[in-house]
Formats: sequence, structure tokens, C-alpha cells
Amino acid sequence: MIKTLRDVKDEFSKSGISIAQWARENNFSPDLVYQILHKNRLPLRGESHKIAVKLGLKDGIIEPDFTFEKMEESSK
Repeated sequence: MIKTLRDVKDEFSKSGISIAQWARENNFSPDLVYQILHKNRLPLRGESHKIAVKLGLKDGIIEPDFTFEKMEESSK
């Protein structure tokens, strides 16, 4: 299930974990996480995509060694 920004912010509030702490524990820039949560950055690709997927804001995959060649091989 895809979460809304409000859902994610409520989860942070209920958990007692700050956004900055979550970002550091997940090896993300706190500034970039804040930008995504305040709609100052669209999470289309790269780190912002990974953050959005990890927060549940976006459906997607996170693979450090993702390549299109692997997609083509697995679809054969």
C-alpha cells in the first residue's frame, strides 16, 4: 500500500524517531529526506527514489546493482 505524506509524517510522530535520525540510520541525507517530505523534490530516480520507496511513498525496487541488462535476461 502506498502511503501519503501525511501517513509518513504521522508515523514519525508516533514512533518518536526524528526524520534526521531515520535518514542517518538508513544512510540518506537528512536534507534530501526533508525535501521529499516537503514536496521540494520529486523522487523520480537515484537517492530520492530510494528514499520514497523506503518510506512507502512510492512503489518501486531498490537494488544497488540494478541494470537493464538484468531485466532483459530475467524476462527470457
